[in-house]
Amino acid sequence: MGIFNKIFSGSSEPKEEKVLPWIALISVDQLNVIAEKSKAKTQLIFKHSTRCGISRMVMNQFVSAYDVDGNADLYYLDLLNYRDVSNEVGYKFQVMHQSPQLLVLRNGVVVAHASHGAINEMDLLKFV
Repeated sequence: MGIFNKIFSGSSEPKEEKVLPWIALISVDQLNVIAEKSKAKTQLIFKHSTRCGISRMVMNQFVSAYDVDGNADLYYLDLLNYRDVSNEVGYKFQVMHQSPQLLVLRNGVVVAHASHGAINEMDLLKFV
């Protein structure tokens, strides 16, 4: 039975989980700081719905593929708990709300954004 376990269950070794340098986006006041910081360094905002399976799947794929390291600040917005912040992101940066959604900011404006599966198709390295 050992061979079948190896084939069908994968390795018995625990997989090390990748942890990203998320910064919690929990306040509307942070948006002005993010816009200002984007003049010197790329700022990324990942909007996530904690109740949506698609959002969770996209976020897991994003985490696995993320390779920007310290070249950008990465903000995490739980849009269900911080609906007012999510709404203000749309108004301030003139981007229609979607979930999941990734916004890329440079020089105070959104230079790219994507939602759903298109998030993981973005080449973030060209923005840092």
